[in-house]
Amino acid sequence: MIDELYSARILKLAANLPHSGRLTAPQGTGERVAKLCGSKAIVDVTLDEADRVEAFAQDVKACALGQAAAGVLGEAVIGASLDELVEARDAMSAMLKAGGEGPAGRFEGLRALKQVADYPARHASTMVAIEATLDAMREAVARKSPDTRTSLAGAA
Repeated sequence: MIDELYSARILKLAANLPHSGRLTAPQGTGERVAKLCGSKAIVDVTLDEADRVEAFAQDVKACALGQAAAGVLGEAVIGASLDELVEARDAMSAMLKAGGEGPAGRFEGLRALKQVADYPARHASTMVAIEATLDAMREAVARKSPDTRTSLAGAA
């Protein structure tokens, strides 16, 4: 059964990690660690004027499943919006935990990890890269949108 989990397709995806490394001047950075196994992803992004991923880099130290998910993510993430990534993350989670079909559209390649659903201990490592990407995007969006609230400091 475990041999099916680590299929040739999964191993090929794991070996190909697009946009590996770090950006020199990211607008946002996200980091996630799967506590059970220690898989870790650090993601840097910059966004374009429409808040879509313009530049992306990832430093992923994970098992083959986490690396495979990061490989698919790296192939598809340039041009993605925060909403697209949230939808992909939610569909991925539903695929792993509730028998969902998995992400559609640009992140459909994550469906290659559908068999991971049978191995709950591997779910977190499979999700680290996408979760770190979401964190990085949220940080970048927040930095681009200055806080315009009025400060109450010094009010009488």
